[in-house]
Amino acid sequence: MFNFTLRHVLVACVASAIYLLVSWGLIGFKTDQLFLIALFSTLYLASSVTRKFILGFSIFIVYWIIYDYMKAFPNYAFNPVHIKSLYDAEKNIFGILQDNITLTPNEFWLQHSYTFVDVMTGIFYLCWIPVPLAFAGYLFYKDKGQFLEFALTFLLVNLLGFVVYYIYPAAPPWYVHQFGFEFHAGTPGNTAGLVRFDQFFGINIFTSLYAKGSNVFAAMPSLHSAYPLIVTYVGLKYRLGWINIVFVTITVGIWFAAVYTGHHYVLDVLAGILTAALGIAGYNLLTKNKKISGLIERYRNTIS
Repeated sequence: MFNFTLRHVLVACVASAIYLLVSWGLIGFKTDQLFLIALFSTLYLASSVTRKFILGFSIFIVYWIIYDYMKAFPNYAFNPVHIKSLYDAEKNIFGILQDNITLTPNEFWLQHSYTFVDVMTGIFYLCWIPVPLAFAGYLFYKDKGQFLEFALTFLLVNLLGFVVYYIYPAAPPWYVHQFGFEFHAGTPGNTAGLVRFDQFFGINIFTSLYAKGSNVFAAMPSLHSAYPLIVTYVGLKYRLGWINIVFVTITVGIWFAAVYTGHHYVLDVLAGILTAALGIAGYNLLTKNKKISGLIERYRNTIS
């Protein structure tokens, strides 16, 4: 079954040891870390085909590790959290007048929720990671160049988003609904309106997902809104046909769900769209550099 050399074993062992030691030092030990190590090591050692696959998808592993390590460096420790100012801006720009009271779109939908919409928005929100990963898997076997363009753009968009998280820490709408405008450090994640999806099906899928969140004060920009836009961009660029209709539907659905469920303001969604656009433009600009394009080409040869 396995096809490896001593060098491959050493690489897997050293990478796993470094990851465990750094993780233990920054965020402590978690069983998720052992699962990631087992997945990487198994695929890296199993065969040349799986080795190329996991090396390609290491781009997404890097994203996950950085995101996880953000727990060790909460953004609210570096800059003040924007709570009331963001809420007021949302109300001033996108406020909805109801009974002579101006509501944010989140407050409006909190008062006008519907079971069908609860289910649909939950389904859309469940797509935010599986769809990009499934699309990446498809591109990996279809065209390594397209795969790297998508994966590296995805990573760049996330890095841009993480930078903004630290420059502009921001509370999500549900935080204002629960705590008002007072800052509470270390507030745990919350399912907000997505709890209605869990309750309808009698499950805890969103409850468990948001319990693992790195930082609730990272609402601006909405990377939930950025991810499907990257998928749609690549799909349209390479003319993938009818599937683009699905991608566009999921993208718009996630944008609406982000606001409807109280996880993001409209401003957060617009910032996520802008971040995706900057990431796409940034990747295209960077690849015009011969050294960078050369490194990407070497990476492509490694996973081909």
